[in-house]
Amino acid sequence: MARFQSLSEAVADNLNDGDTVAFEGFTHLIPHAAAHEAIRQGRKDLTLIRMTPDIIYDQLIGMGLARKVVFSYAGNPGVGLLRRMRDAIENNWPRALETEEHSHAAMANAYEAGAAGLPCAIFRGYRGAGLKDVNPAIKSVTCPFTGEELAAVPAHRPDVAFIHAQKANRRGDVLIEGIVGVQKEVVLAAKRAVVTVEEIVDDFEGLHPNLCVLPHWTVTSIVEVPGGAHPSYAHGYYPRDNSAYLEWDKISADRDVFTRWMKENVLDSTPDVFAARVKGL
Repeated sequence: MARFQSLSEAVADNLNDGDTVAFEGFTHLIPHAAAHEAIRQGRKDLTLIRMTPDIIYDQLIGMGLARKVVFSYAGNPGVGLLRRMRDAIENNWPRALETEEHSHAAMANAYEAGAAGLPCAIFRGYRGAGLKDVNPAIKSVTCPFTGEELAAVPAHRPDVAFIHAQKANRRGDVLIEGIVGVQKEVVLAAKRAVVTVEEIVDDFEGLHPNLCVLPHWTVTSIVEVPGGAHPSYAHGYYPRDNSAYLEWDKISADRDVFTRWMKENVLDSTPDVFAARVKGL
């Protein structure tokens, strides 16, 4: 049953050192505010799962929270590299980072398998691909009905998932509009789920029946954080802050510049800053 909490309470109650955690969002509704609170609370030894990790994972890695990343394609979207992630892999700064790389299809199927309570995902994939030669988590199985060789990967079952959404009602149901990505699947796959939202409303009215609604019994904690997805966008609330992604390439290129920026904009900041930034867009 969903609890309404502050952001600091929700992170403190649900995210522990050593957890496997997913901060999910596909170009849209990326839970930056929640990840920043995890950084402020100094969590460590995390295994991070994410389809297409972008600058928020660059920040988590650069601040030393992660020991391992399970992912498909890592980059600053539309700009280039994740420089803090690359520094960790190549130079062990600020610590060594283990990686487990998959295809997008494998990640999506692994989340679906986790949501269904299955131990692994089985799908058509990796035929002719070299990734399976360097990732021992990619296996092959033979279909007992057709004899076809299929790919298999472990299901994603995070200890905790964080997503951002547009609205929650006072019962604790969550509404997601626009690009959904794998937010529904990660919430259903995780042991605990924290959802930050733009606003809490009395009820959802006049909505299209195909919208994604997560019922209150699938969510552990709900936090109202206006602007909590910035600099990604929230459909119907604010656009993508493209300048922030361009600027990140310069910030992340230098360890000292990165460290100063994180102190000023994350460690010494609060969730209210997100709302103020969004108002300025």
